[in-house]
Amino acid sequence: MSPAKLLPFVMIVCVGILEGCGPGPTPLLERPPTRTPMPSTSSSPPQATANLQRVCITGEPCVRVYDPALACNGTTLLSDVHDDKRMRLFEVDMAGEIVWQYSIPQELVHGAPVGLDAELLDNGNILFTLSSSGVYEIDRMGTIVWSHTDPQVSHDADRLPSGDTLYVFGNGDKRDDVQVKQVDPSGNLVWSWRAQDHFNSAPYVSIDRQGWTHINSVTRIRDGNTLVSLRNFGLTVELDVQGNVVWQIDWTDLYETDDPRGLDPHEPELLPDGHVLVCLQWEAPYQVVEIDRAADQSIWEYHRDDFRTCRDADRLPNGNTLIVGVLEDRDEAVVFEVTPEKEIVWELTLHDTPVGHHPGWFFKAQRICP
Repeated sequence: MSPAKLLPFVMIVCVGILEGCGPGPTPLLERPPTRTPMPSTSSSPPQATANLQRVCITGEPCVRVYDPALACNGTTLLSDVHDDKRMRLFEVDMAGEIVWQYSIPQELVHGAPVGLDAELLDNGNILFTLSSSGVYEIDRMGTIVWSHTDPQVSHDADRLPSGDTLYVFGNGDKRDDVQVKQVDPSGNLVWSWRAQDHFNSAPYVSIDRQGWTHINSVTRIRDGNTLVSLRNFGLTVELDVQGNVVWQIDWTDLYETDDPRGLDPHEPELLPDGHVLVCLQWEAPYQVVEIDRAADQSIWEYHRDDFRTCRDADRLPNGNTLIVGVLEDRDEAVVFEVTPEKEIVWELTLHDTPVGHHPGWFFKAQRICP
């Protein structure tokens, strides 16, 4: 069957695969706009930032910085919502070339996108959320192989080793809503959590800013406990299997702010050594923070003067950190990678696509390293 006879939004993208990155993703789906190719047709990545001579196209990913000796080389999976009629997921190589992309069917979209999360699963499929719509799993040909519809979904979903799916509802949530749900492959609810059962007191009860909690992340961690980010409360909490809060950190205890929006924690990640890596938004003195949970003390902090709206930070296998947000001076969505010494070794923007008051066209990024 020819590619044109697949789904209406499926076309083919043909690209080279980076050296040292394994077999790479299956190229497919919507054809990107015409690009000026790299000077060489070799599949090898460019050897220095100065060799990035590709002409950047408005509305498309553009790599401005790349140090192949220091970066965690691989591909990067992103969601892009700058065009609400053409929301998409895409995967790029280190030179910024799209190696895979998927246009989200308009019939699945219900309202403005909030926190379009996408992640690569162990089986090679992609799991993504659509706020007010549901959670969807697609294969590399763009076929939906599993879905769970729920108008009360936003921001984040994770596939668990059991095959269950864990997701959150934080966009416009009310005090009596269930903010965290776990469903089995048949869509049956097997575990849930309500913030009201634990935070139904001052100073939390009177909060209302895009919802009550505006929970934006959930992660199942070791021993079956669950890490949850309550943005509006300024909290990251750990829940035991019964849903009890067994650890929490109020980020305003570490960093003061005069911004009425608070510090807006996003995407806490539990690192192998037990530390927590988190993004802080708005007027936080540091935009990415790593803390020692045992001491509630920061041990690594990152700040960039031209950066705002930090939405995601991931620790990479080589010790670098991948960060997502907005460049203030250029008004562009950005994903960049920094070393432990805070040197920027890779940076990708959505070229010439102003963000304005939107928190960012990218929400999260996943680096797929060998």
